[in-house]
Amino acid sequence: VQLVESGGGLVQPGDSLRLSCAASGGTLDNYAVGWFRRAPGKEREGISRISSLGGNTLYADSVKGRFTISRVSGTVYLQMNSLKPEDTAVYYCSATPGLPGRVDFEPTLQSYEYDDWGQGTQVTVSS
Repeated sequence: VQLVESGGGLVQPGDSLRLSCAASGGTLDNYAVGWFRRAPGKEREGISRISSLGGNTLYADSVKGRFTISRVSGTVYLQMNSLKPEDTAVYYCSATPGLPGRVDFEPTLQSYEYDDWGQGTQVTVSS
């Protein structure tokens, strides 16, 4: 699936942003979708994931309580509140197909578990 992220930008500390991840020409229903980020000079970090049937979400400690992942009408969103300068990074969404039947697939935040990746969207938090 071809993924398209949007919603990045330049904000001040304490502000909010909502990132979107859509499947070009399709839907992310029944895909497990993860959000990752790469800050300058740092390794890629998995920050959030929604399971394929939406029954489970996962957050890294660095964003827990501030970020919320959701899926509406086949598009996955990452609501980011109380942004900090250390949240500055390129944010990527990733997806992997769910399992056959009504099994909720719950991958971890390891990048190798995801098949498809978007091009990334820049988030800059600065005063």
